[in-house]
Amino acid sequence: MLVEVCANSLESAMNAQKAGADRIELCSELAVGGITPSYGLLKSVKENIEIPVRVLIRPRSGDFTYSDMGFNIMKENIALCVELGFEGIVSGILHANFTLDIERTKKLIEESQHLKFTFHRAFDWVLDPMDALKKLEAIGVDCILSSGQQNSALKGIPLLSQLDDKATTCTIMPGGGINAGNAKHFKDIGFKAIHLSGTKYDKLLDTVPPVSMNSPSLLSDQGVYISNLKRIKNVLKEVK
Repeated sequence: MLVEVCANSLESAMNAQKAGADRIELCSELAVGGITPSYGLLKSVKENIEIPVRVLIRPRSGDFTYSDMGFNIMKENIALCVELGFEGIVSGILHANFTLDIERTKKLIEESQHLKFTFHRAFDWVLDPMDALKKLEAIGVDCILSSGQQNSALKGIPLLSQLDDKATTCTIMPGGGINAGNAKHFKDIGFKAIHLSGTKYDKLLDTVPPVSMNSPSLLSDQGVYISNLKRIKNVLKEVK
């Protein structure tokens, strides 16, 4: 069974490799579901990691619908990953009604050239997963990462098993809440790959900072916060 580790830093990637992981999905900011890592992290991982690495192409947190600007950024990041020589890309795009944006996803695959392509957990939002599987296989998706449209892959096994039975060219890779206590269950069922982060909290400060830098109010799956032209102009009007 292939074990893919979602690594959010160079240290995480090196630990995954040292532990014997078969592959890495490289990202940043696990707390928001992952976003595209920086150039510095990409370069450092390429220089220090020998096992295959697939890079998450997701320009922001939130939903999986993107503006033309966001889509162009995704293509630029894929071009960088092709240039650096990574093994694959992890990405995907939906319409606002939770159907596949098949044309844009196909374009991302074309931009990926010879790199493998995993459709990420945006799959867990699609309304018709069986139809989505068929369409993704048709455009060349190599792997689908999914929790079976549940809060954990363990709860999503019924759908994951159906997908695995129907898949012909695409690997169905369960991910979400997988750990040492349940990983073998997925192998026994017959899945060929699993995905996990295997993280452990590492406390770095002994003192609580006086001001939090986190903004929970800015987190939402239904939309994004964008700097507003009028609001900025109103501020400038007051101070300039």
